Amino acid sequence: MTLRLYLDEDAMRHSLVRALRARGIDVLTALEAGMIERDDRAHLEYATEQGRALCTFNVGDFYQLHNEYVAQGRWHAGIILMQQQSCSVGEVLRRLLRLIASKPANEITPWIEFLSAWG
Repeated sequence: MTLRLYLDEDAMRHSLVRALRARGIDVLTALEAGMIERDDRAHLEYATEQGRALCTFNVGDFYQLHNEYVAQGRWHAGIILMQQQSCSVGEVLRRLLRLIASKPANEITPWIEFLSAWG
């Protein structure tokens, strides 16, 4: 099964969404899900309910939230942390495609990935 993505408010660049969809990637944005102006926990809970890995540029908050989930023995469908300033949309796309190609959606979770490691 292919990894399905949920892009929070920070990550939902239209050009990135279009490029992912053009390559057959199942992407849902916070706007499409009616999740605008929700807190980080709500975004992670929604992505988890939908069986989608959450993609975000909000590294600090979601890293902390991931650690809370792990400490509490809670499950989530994955978090992909991206550095907003370090990469162009094209580079983010290439790295996401590499990650998606190598990470099965049914892998044991919760998991967290730093997109910078996929350069």
